[in-house]
Amino acid sequence: MPRGKLIVIAAPSGAGKTTIVKAIMKKYPGMLFSISATTRPKREGEVEGKDYFFLMKEEFERRVNAGEFVEWEQYPSATYGNYYGTLKSEVERALQNGKTMLFDVDVKGALSVKKYFPDDAVLIFIKPPSMEALRARLLNRRTEDEATMIHRLNRVAMEMEKAKEFHYQVVNDNLQTALNEVEDILKKHIELEPLHHS
Repeated sequence: MPRGKLIVIAAPSGAGKTTIVKAIMKKYPGMLFSISATTRPKREGEVEGKDYFFLMKEEFERRVNAGEFVEWEQYPSATYGNYYGTLKSEVERALQNGKTMLFDVDVKGALSVKKYFPDDAVLIFIKPPSMEALRARLLNRRTEDEATMIHRLNRVAMEMEKAKEFHYQVVNDNLQTALNEVEDILKKHIELEPLHHS
């Protein structure tokens, strides 16, 4: 069986990557979505193993020390930072079963996937049309407090700098155009099977 592929989509916060990832998953449900492990509490309606793998903080830290994560990050929060990460075992399983796995991760996470799986990963960087557009999108979200917002904007310069380490860069000026571009990239690397409406 041929090995699977890892399609890794990353972007600065607010560039629209999650919208693109969701649209691709909807159109090509045969792809596996990389489910992250997290230490944050389960929210109502969330399912273990479908939305996240929910781990206790101690368990997460034990697995980090054991080298079981491809990438992980601790996000600052008012109470205590929750961890998020991608388990190596899940990625290995997808590759060995010949599956395509889609990742929606931050820029550092994407580069970690490339480091661990250099021959299997295809990295796509979603670029905002401009810094002004990105700032406006983040402001319009109103989901973050001022401190988080500043933290995210401060990271953008570092993230844009790392874009050149990605295989592809797609500017998300128009969502449909960006989606078409991402699909064209995917077609170069994998067999795409769209959802058939019977």
